[in-house]
Amino acid sequence: MLGTRSRSKNNAAQNGSTNAAATASGTCVIAQGTTITGKFSATEDVRLDGVIEGDVKCDKRLVMGETGRVKGTITAADAIIMGTIDGELIVSNTIHLKSTAKIDGTIQGKSMTVDEGAKYSGECKVGA
Repeated sequence: MLGTRSRSKNNAAQNGSTNAAATASGTCVIAQGTTITGKFSATEDVRLDGVIEGDVKCDKRLVMGETGRVKGTITAADAIIMGTIDGELIVSNTIHLKSTAKIDGTIQGKSMTVDEGAKYSGECKVGA
């Protein structure tokens, strides 16, 4: 029995599949196709591939995928943005705008990295 279990875990790892609980431990995932209207708050990391129409507060890291969209104010400790924001992005530490990021509004953070192709329109305040 023990040998069978070990093989199953090894086969899963080799095939690229993982245990969802282990992968998402401490991370809130808002999947593509999900729409939230109203205020959203999380004390852990957030992966956003859906749509939020309202303010977002994330105590840790927010990772917004290419299909992620927010219309409102985002507040987070760190942010990696690949999607679309119509509103404010307020980050206490690091902002990383990937090439597919589109922001229309105010950006504020301690430091920021902008990949080629990222687009933002509005006021940008970076630094201490």
